[in-house]
Amino acid sequence: MSSITQTQPLDVPSAIAQRRSIKTFKTDPIAPELLKQLVELTVAAPSSYNIQGWQIILVQDEAQKAALSAASWNQQQIVQAPVTFVFAADPNAGEQNLTPILEQGLETGAWNEGTVNYFKTAIPQFQAGLGEKRREYAIKDAIIAATHLVLAAESLGLSTCFMNGWIEDQVKQVIGAGDNPDLAIAVVVPVGYAAEPRLNPGRLPFSSNVSVDRIGNPYTG
Repeated sequence: MSSITQTQPLDVPSAIAQRRSIKTFKTDPIAPELLKQLVELTVAAPSSYNIQGWQIILVQDEAQKAALSAASWNQQQIVQAPVTFVFAADPNAGEQNLTPILEQGLETGAWNEGTVNYFKTAIPQFQAGLGEKRREYAIKDAIIAATHLVLAAESLGLSTCFMNGWIEDQVKQVIGAGDNPDLAIAVVVPVGYAAEPRLNPGRLPFSSNVSVDRIGNPYTG
């Protein structure tokens, strides 16, 4: 099936089973309405207390793509793909003004007054208790959002590649965050139409890395 002509979205199990890391992309653009749908599905991801502490930067400008590629050991998929999502994580997001998040939760009916009042105290306490793990927790939330992106993209006929090969300080300079020492880069994800086949390298048997109750008690399925 040609990616560009795919009109029927894949269901979630099919998208998971089909997805592969694609390293070469066509230069075909992503239609604006399709890109918006990807962003909507990405930010639908859950996050701790619904803080949504990620910063997602869509790198599309050719000069920006070249600079991001240079910050990523010159990997060319960033230059080829029409857009690359940079997922940054803000360890201090829980200290921001949380009123918009809390009020929206009330308006939607997801949270009641008691929950909101509890969160007003619980969120700052939780953040303070994390200490040095704030960065780790923020990155976890950003990675969850990135996973939503790659599965949404796959279901809509697009391809992606999780990239972990980049120099954080240089990536931060490219996205305009060079003066924010706390901001972390979680992952970089080019998105576009595949220019190579989806080949499955296989997976280890369950018994090698899936256990029941304790490590070493293999799950056999």
